[in-house]
Amino acid sequence: MKADDVNLYLVGFMGTGKSTVGRALAQRLGFACVDSDHEIERVQGKTIPAIFAELGEPAFRGMERAFIEEGHPATRTVIACGGGLVVQPGMLARVQARGVVICLHASVETILARTSRQTNRPLLNVEDPEARIRKLFAERDPIYRSAGSVILTDGRPMNDIIAHVVRTWRRDSVEFARAAGAAL
Repeated sequence: MKADDVNLYLVGFMGTGKSTVGRALAQRLGFACVDSDHEIERVQGKTIPAIFAELGEPAFRGMERAFIEEGHPATRTVIACGGGLVVQPGMLARVQARGVVICLHASVETILARTSRQTNRPLLNVEDPEARIRKLFAERDPIYRSAGSVILTDGRPMNDIIAHVVRTWRRDSVEFARAAGAAL
């Protein structure tokens, strides 16, 4: 595998910009862009909130696992991963085995501002969404930070974020391709 073909996986908490940054990155790199949540919705023919309500969170997490294992191209793709995808047991290692992983990070305050107007987040469909965000953030942040390079999206122009992610991906994809070649 050539470094220029290595997939880029964006992980991080909800509201850190994975979908928005993913689309812009894919355009910049000439890659396809796949959002795991949108792809699961497309395949299932229902929204994430409907999947959670009808089938439950464990079923959704199984759909995420299937998506990572076989639901997207193996090369030249930017994958915006749902916020909970890599926090499930074994999933971070599965994603890291498939490409470069970069964590997008934002402060809790920024996440609150970005998610406050959205209704498609079933984990925030609770009495106190801010308390839920703070609790989930505290639980998940150590996993995100161990996933790969961490890039802050708070208060930064999109062009700066994109340039930083591209530089990081270019550096890490060389190592990934080298390791993948050595494994063959």
